[in-house]
Amino acid sequence: MKKIAMVVFSSFPLDVRVRREAEAHIEAGNQVDVFCRKSRGEASSEIANNIQIYRLELKRKRANKLSYIREYLYFFTWAFGKLTLAFFKKKYDVIHIHNMPDFLVFTALIPKVIFGRKIILDLHDPMPELYLTMFSMKENHFIIRHLKWLEKICIKFANHVFTPNISFKNLFISRGCPPEKISIVMNSPDEKIFRLDERESKNDDDFIIMYHGAVVKRQGPDILLEAVAIAQNKIPKLKVLLYGDGNYMDKVKNKVKELNLSEIVELKGMVIVDEIAEAIKKIDLGVIPNRINPFTQINFPVRTFEYLVMNKPVIVPRTQGILDYFNEDTIFFFNSGDAENLAKTILDVYENPKKTKNVLSKSKEVFNNYRWQTQKQKLIEITDSL
Repeated sequence: MKKIAMVVFSSFPLDVRVRREAEAHIEAGNQVDVFCRKSRGEASSEIANNIQIYRLELKRKRANKLSYIREYLYFFTWAFGKLTLAFFKKKYDVIHIHNMPDFLVFTALIPKVIFGRKIILDLHDPMPELYLTMFSMKENHFIIRHLKWLEKICIKFANHVFTPNISFKNLFISRGCPPEKISIVMNSPDEKIFRLDERESKNDDDFIIMYHGAVVKRQGPDILLEAVAIAQNKIPKLKVLLYGDGNYMDKVKNKVKELNLSEIVELKGMVIVDEIAEAIKKIDLGVIPNRINPFTQINFPVRTFEYLVMNKPVIVPRTQGILDYFNEDTIFFFNSGDAENLAKTILDVYENPKKTKNVLSKSKEVFNNYRWQTQKQKLIEITDSL
């Protein structure tokens, strides 16, 4: 049995990647402690699914870049102290740090430098590209240059690096990460949660489109609404379910009113992943309407696989992060940012069920190469090797 500590600046178990990895360790017979942020009235300390969870109360007010920095530093200070004290008591074998921010890797400074414990840095997202997108910065902005420098230092400090897709891995290698030091563990759905039961099927005539994820500009929920407004006259019983929350929600609500979509669109808010899995059973089509920008161009949305594992077709933007895995024949693409093209693709799915079934079959063949069972095995093997 190995003792694993995980540090993440998000809520657990809401963060699905961290939850999957923690539960994989429990299944492998390891012990896991998670140090995270508190939300939704959760307990400051509890044991859930045999995972010890420590949480920090932190009200997030993200008005600007300085707000991010303050919150990161506050959490870092708490996690550094809490993890260090816990380490002296529990003697963790491996400490698994999840970004953002990258510098959380230094919360394990004492266990690594003094006691030689091994550190995994799990780079969910590249911070420079995400900041370029979120704050419309230029490539040569001093913050972006600093984030690239910090990324390099953090990767050097870690013993091994995980990241979720090919484009991210290539990016980190291009900035100096040794290829042998980084491994891909994809964000594949946990099939204990995303369970397909062939006995459960839609039994109504509604054509239901689903969006789930952060409601932020880069993910284009407003583009989906514009596409729905174009396509609605040709789909008599069209409905849209939008799950999630974020700083773009007011824009989305206004867009629903502006386009007279109140009878079609349901805003479901933020729910846990288990509820997402249940919702997908009742839909006809998943849509990932991301805008194209430095981040989404190389990102691979986990939602893609979540729809496919539940045997639902999905429309995705034509970006490099997705083209690394799918080609034009194996999934439904649309031109990122183009609501008219997205509406055309939605109609293609609706009006051509035979084609949709064929493309879905090919999509699932691709997905089968990256199921969580395979990714989980890689996670455990690499952790054990450290």
